[in-house]
Amino acid sequence: MKKTWVIGHKNPDTDSICAAIAYADLKNQTEEGIFEAKRAGHINEETQYVLDFFGVEAPEYVKDVGAQIKDIAYRRTEGVSNHISIKRAWELMKQLDVVSLPIANSAHQLEGIVVTGDIAKSYMEVLDNRILATARTQYKNIIDTLNGTLITGNEHGYFVKGKVVMAAMTPDMMEEYIEADDLVILGDRYEAQFCALEMNASCIIVCENAKIAKTIVQLAKEKDCVVISTPYDAFTAARLINQSMPIKYIMKRDNLVTFDLEDYVDDVKEVMSKVRHRDFPVLDEDGLYAGMISRRNLLNMQKKQVILVDHNEKSQAVDGIDGAEILEIIDHHRLGSLETISPVFFRNQPLGCTSTIIYQMYQEKGAEIKPKIAGLLLSAIVSDTLMFRSPTCTATDRQAAEALAQIADVDIESLAKAMFRAGSDFKKKTTEELFYQDFKTFQVDEFDFGVAQLSAMSQIELEQVKEKLLPYLETPMAEQRLQAVFVMLTDILEEESEVICAGTQAMELLEKCFGAPDEQGDFHLKGVVSRKKQLIPTLIAGIQQMNS
Repeated sequence: MKKTWVIGHKNPDTDSICAAIAYADLKNQTEEGIFEAKRAGHINEETQYVLDFFGVEAPEYVKDVGAQIKDIAYRRTEGVSNHISIKRAWELMKQLDVVSLPIANSAHQLEGIVVTGDIAKSYMEVLDNRILATARTQYKNIIDTLNGTLITGNEHGYFVKGKVVMAAMTPDMMEEYIEADDLVILGDRYEAQFCALEMNASCIIVCENAKIAKTIVQLAKEKDCVVISTPYDAFTAARLINQSMPIKYIMKRDNLVTFDLEDYVDDVKEVMSKVRHRDFPVLDEDGLYAGMISRRNLLNMQKKQVILVDHNEKSQAVDGIDGAEILEIIDHHRLGSLETISPVFFRNQPLGCTSTIIYQMYQEKGAEIKPKIAGLLLSAIVSDTLMFRSPTCTATDRQAAEALAQIADVDIESLAKAMFRAGSDFKKKTTEELFYQDFKTFQVDEFDFGVAQLSAMSQIELEQVKEKLLPYLETPMAEQRLQAVFVMLTDILEEESEVICAGTQAMELLEKCFGAPDEQGDFHLKGVVSRKKQLIPTLIAGIQQMNS
């Protein structure tokens, strides 16, 4: 069954993770298919505390949702042994209607690849009459290529010495020309056959199914010479015999261009555009041969199906979102920049938390909310609304939280304090981890900016974080190619935030939006605790005024 991933935004917060888990559970209860929660970033301490408290495993991390080779109906051409003859390889190519043939051993390890051009080259350019021995050609291949019959000798043996000789001369001349270990193609003349054996040929090929005397067979056995009878005439036999060489002699084995099942289609297309091959081998997760892929196969790819929760901004979405098929979006933020090819189910409500919306959907569908799921939904609401202190919090959020607390059998205030305490334990984090703990980017009128938010139960913790972050802000601004970055340091109990920033227009924008800074040059914003409802809309309005 087709899988659908439910996934939140990059740098996920508690709502992003819990909403994905809960919505996947709801979809699995109410619809056909397999729905799996995923995450697009590192789980922060607050969210990890919640998952541990309710005994729920974290969703698997997904870096990119773009189409991969494993999403494509690539060709499962079987790998062939490097011992098969060139003729057999050619016949397989015609049978399979392919121009490339993979060579793999019994353990499915890729050894090489042969294309029609290699076969044509071997047929047109090989003029050495010792080439069969150089290629260590098995007699079994010679018999198969000449549609022959083994009269005597070991078909599993190898022709490893000597040259190929056409015995179209008298026995006297044959004695001068034939050497020990040669392979001799001849006709029905007894004296020629006898002479070849006397000269210690390693193999004689008798054409046109000519009769072979018992004395010749007996002598061949005594001299350990392979005798093959073929229905072909001498000219045809001589023309075909080089096709009995093992394919390993002409296959390409070095610098092979291969792809892995996990490789992304966009990367594959780029490589294919630079390499003039028709087909490319595909390797599985163990590095073993799995099949072949061509440019034509890329037209039949099946995009990953995803449901996005807690965001609808392209800049916040998991990498590769343009290469995925978005089925649904469940969110509570402003309308963002995501575009879809076909219509999708889009539910956006002005509530304090996406998990509140998902709680409503459980109610609407009459689905069971298990205690663990109730605990996750409750935690998300508590986190996003700062335990109902945020101006984004509505009566609907509070009612949902109270109902979920009963199902989960937890005390809201005790859970909130424990969550916030876990989330504000900044001592073990690097400066980079602190900054990206809850970071989102936005674009307004070609002005790209990012906003991070850190919340704590005391001002002391926030001051320590501020000292770490101030000298660091220029780094993510350059890495993300932003014109400004802002960080909200939110004091949950005091219900206020200090905003620090970097960027040539950042201070000017803050002053335009919130008035002059205090005497120390700091921006302390009383009553401002919501990035979504209080900071972002104000900044956007300020940017638009500056550009007007």
